[in-house]
Amino acid sequence: MRWQGRRESDNVEDLRGGASGGGFGGGLGGGFGGPGMRLVRGGGLSGILILVVMFFVLRFLGIDPMPILFGDGGGTGPYVQTQQGRPVSQGGTVANDETTRFARTILAETEDVWSGIFQSMGQTYTPPVMVLFSGQVRSACGFASAASGPFYCPGDRKLYIDLSFYNELSQRFGASGDFAQAYVLAHEVGHHVQNLLGVLPRFNQMRQRMSEVEANRMSVRVELQADCLAGVWGYYTNQKGILEAGDLEEALNAAHQIGDDTLQRRTQGYVVPESFNHGTSAQRAKWFQRGFDSGRLEACDTFSGDI
Repeated sequence: MRWQGRRESDNVEDLRGGASGGGFGGGLGGGFGGPGMRLVRGGGLSGILILVVMFFVLRFLGIDPMPILFGDGGGTGPYVQTQQGRPVSQGGTVANDETTRFARTILAETEDVWSGIFQSMGQTYTPPVMVLFSGQVRSACGFASAASGPFYCPGDRKLYIDLSFYNELSQRFGASGDFAQAYVLAHEVGHHVQNLLGVLPRFNQMRQRMSEVEANRMSVRVELQADCLAGVWGYYTNQKGILEAGDLEEALNAAHQIGDDTLQRRTQGYVVPESFNHGTSAQRAKWFQRGFDSGRLEACDTFSGDI
């Protein structure tokens, strides 16, 4: 992928080494958090005592208790306000390592593509802010740890990523390559596009009346649409001549490696289809490919018919 030397986005906040907190919202894979996360709420004094006991037990076991005790806040919790603009690390120095520059460049490419698409529809695209964090972070959706993977929070219209996830993507999940990494960001930006188009607000409203199984089924359709929207972005990126031979295969492999069935088979040895909330490996690759081949929003209707 020929990304070096291209425009870098300024819509970035860098929290690495600074304040932290957690998150929610359309994580990249079934094993990385998302709608299944829930905030543990205590009732009165007994609830507080339970939380205190759990806190010290988890500490004793060597487990960070914050993302476990304070998971998805459903968009109700406060979040850390930080400097916007060029990314700064603790101490105010500009973070300019290659991985950071790559992420900023990919974000800029999504801004250019979606601005053009929205303009063609007579609308104005408002880009999301990308928050870089390390370890754990707090968003308008609550707390999350790096183990939750990249996610988008509709409550503050920001996407969150611990860039060390790219190492895990390559080493643990066997999905290496710069376009595989770009797919990660493009998928979360796809959730932002869904938010702007009203898809996420409708889903969040509907799932309050759904059973867990029904909500999971609808979540799969939401996630597959984000994959397709990432593919649409890939289509226009390819038109610019940025992609190289093998890049598409990198993204399709990444989509395959983070399918619910593949993740469950890898982590627990068997699959539970009723618990899928992001889609199978075949579905994720299929919908990314569909967006990549067509470059059209209309091709990303995952809510009609079979998926």
